[in-house]
This record gives sequence, C-alpha cells and structure tokens, in this order.
Amino acid sequence: MELNADFSKPVVVHSDRIDWQPSPIEGVDRRMLDRIGDEVARATTIVRYAPGSRFSAHTHSGGEEFIVLDGVFQDEHGDYPAGTYVRNPPTTAHTPGSEAGCTIFVKLWQFDMADRTQFHKDMEAELGAPSEGVATAVLHRDAREVVTYSKLEAGAAMTSHAPGGIEMLVISGTVTVDGDVLERNAWLRLPDGAALTATAGDQGAKLWIKTGHLTHAKAPAV
Repeated sequence: MELNADFSKPVVVHSDRIDWQPSPIEGVDRRMLDRIGDEVARATTIVRYAPGSRFSAHTHSGGEEFIVLDGVFQDEHGDYPAGTYVRNPPTTAHTPGSEAGCTIFVKLWQFDMADRTQFHKDMEAELGAPSEGVATAVLHRDAREVVTYSKLEAGAAMTSHAPGGIEMLVISGTVTVDGDVLERNAWLRLPDGAALTATAGDQGAKLWIKTGHLTHAKAPAV
C-alpha cells in the first residue's frame, strides 16, 4: 500500500474529517496519513484505542515514536497521559493498550537503525520561555532530524526554513498556513526546500514539528 508516498510533494490532511478504519486488533482504529507498505510499513497514523483494548506483545524492528493526544496510553513500562512524547527505538518491545482509552499520533519505521535511545517526555514541561508569542521545546535532535513542540499565543507566527523537509501536527487550536486553516489533528508535510509559516488563530495553538527527516524516507527493510 502507498499513501502520500511522494515526499517531493506537499500534503495536508484534515484528519478529523476522514473516517476511522479498523486495524487488525479489535477495538483499535486508525486514520492513515502516509504509508509505504502493508501491516509492516513506514507509516504515519492517528490511532484510537477503545477502553480496554490492547495489542499483543511485539518488537519495533524499525522503531516507533508517538504523541499521546488524549486519554492515557499504557504498556509494561508505564502510563503515558496526554501530552507525552515517546521514542521507542529499533529492537525495543512492549505490549501497548489503554484501560480508559486513548488516541495517539504514531510514526513507524522512521528511525536511524543504529539509534538505541529510548525515552519519554512531558512536552509541556520541556517548554522554554516564550519569544514573540512562541514557546518551543526541543524534544529530540540528532544528525537526521529535529523534533520540537511549540505553544503559540493567539496571532503569533512561527517560521521554519529547515532543510530536509518539514512535518507538522496541530495538537490543539488552529493555525493558518498558505491560506488554509488547520484545526486540531490536522497534519502537514512539506518537501525538502520548502518553508513553513504558521500563524495561530484566536485560541492560540500547540504544534508538534519534525524537520530534516524526509531525505531519509524509504520503505521498511523486511
């Protein structure tokens, strides 16, 4: 399966406007944003766990990173409430689920295969002091990519000219990009060489942004 697999083209998905699709696990549904592959895939997805749902134990051969958007995600390593950013690098394993239910934004098979740094962070707690209405936390940085979380006050704007592509998820509030209003859970991907300017709406906005990574995009090695 290929979905939004041409990384030389910009993509915007207003994900809350598309239907949920069932996964192979009962009680777990998803909205696919981009994908190369079938059930083992380089994938970016919003996943919804019904209360009490759980995946079987599995190893992330290509790594996994995710943000908890609502509810509490759980595995044998801990409970992760909304606002948590998690990186599970290649070779890590867990049994994920949620007793109360949750929604996550998750990326699979997008790691440096030599990466072994596992961590989770409270994104809000990582924020620095605001500058011109924008507070930003660097969640992860390596030679391939930079991952940030930003909180914008109403009307504030942020710009990125980062090489290697730009990807953004609107966690809350709204931003306007090139005349398009992106609401909660809207996802944008811009190719290498493109620039991003996002201006927050009346309620401000919270944004997750990754840059630099699209030049490394490829199908999983299976």
